[in-house]
Amino acid sequence: MLREIIEHFNDTVVIDKPVSKELEITRYLLEYKDRPVLFRNVDGWEVAGNIWSTRERIAGYLGIRKEEILHLIADAMENPLPYQMVKNAPFMESSTRDFSLKELPIPKYYPKDGGQYFTSAMVIAKDENGFVNMSFHRMMVIDEKRVAIRLVPRHLYSMWKDRAERGEELDVRIVVGNPIHLLLAGATSVAYGVSELEIASAISQRAFGKPLEVTEIGDIPVPVESEFVFEAKILPELTDEGPFVDITGTYDYIRKQPVVVFERMHHMENPIFHALLPGGYEHYMLMGLPKEPQIYASVKRVVPKVHGVRLTEGGTMWLHAVVSITKQHDGDGKNAILAAFAGHPSLKHVVVVDEDINIYDDREVEWAIATRFQADKDLVVVPNARGSSLDPSAEKSLTTKWGIDATKPLDKKEEFERAKL
Repeated sequence: MLREIIEHFNDTVVIDKPVSKELEITRYLLEYKDRPVLFRNVDGWEVAGNIWSTRERIAGYLGIRKEEILHLIADAMENPLPYQMVKNAPFMESSTRDFSLKELPIPKYYPKDGGQYFTSAMVIAKDENGFVNMSFHRMMVIDEKRVAIRLVPRHLYSMWKDRAERGEELDVRIVVGNPIHLLLAGATSVAYGVSELEIASAISQRAFGKPLEVTEIGDIPVPVESEFVFEAKILPELTDEGPFVDITGTYDYIRKQPVVVFERMHHMENPIFHALLPGGYEHYMLMGLPKEPQIYASVKRVVPKVHGVRLTEGGTMWLHAVVSITKQHDGDGKNAILAAFAGHPSLKHVVVVDEDINIYDDREVEWAIATRFQADKDLVVVPNARGSSLDPSAEKSLTTKWGIDATKPLDKKEEFERAKL
């Protein structure tokens, strides 16, 4: 599981001395931003972070090039595959109701955080029609058995709301410590009725030649490849959640959010807790990569030849993007800009470039802007648009979006070519 994955990488930083879950984990994860860090002793538990902090690391583990990650995720989203049910799982080796969330290695990452936070946890729930949803949700520890969960108005929120309006609890399973195919699938945005577990199974089948294996805990399927599994219920009641540092590296504000009660804990022998640093490179990857296929698909509807999409690290892999196209008509660049905004509504800034520009090289992208862009003709500005609630400069989530068409004019392509030997 995670131990095998971490040992697979040859640049893991191992911290043998005791480390506090109160802010100290964060200091190490910030020091080694793009390297996996394994903590041997956090209150007697092992913890790992920055596991999936670069595209190259993710692609290498999946056996593909970094440029192919987008297509792998897109194919799995469009063609999900059934998962395989098995009877046993390694996390069943230890099972107890006698535990305290306060004693687990759940970090408090930043000084103004509302408390200790689950950040890598995914929640699995089944609705009354048998649909199984899996999604990421941050959870702030309240006491020994309760957390406050952030629910944005999507699928799990809908499932919870249906129950809460009847005064009922929603039975869920919470998993921590999962491999990359599950993490990428859990961050996708698909139509209600498409299970993220089946997307994970499709990624697993294509990357590793085998479907995702799950086992049932009280009729809810849970991935076998989980370090920790918690049986829990989301209550109808609300409490304060936050502050919390989100992907932009700024504090999100306090909201009223549902309460979750943890009832039973299962974990592997010698488990590793996954600490996902808020606003860190791993957060960028896991939140941003599954959005790139959405932008790609949207742009491809208006421009037939789309070569790549990159949500940039400088834009926290959420607010800024670069799109590579081959123009067939003047105006394709501007159409691509508008389509990119439609594909990822949180997007604030996009640069569209020609196929000769390496979108993974910021210097090449800037060179294209420097030599192929004129603000009076090639700038697209969309004021008062709905943007990201995570952007601190937005007002009530309204923002001004802007796009740069840094493509060559079709009638003067030769004048804009870069000299080559």
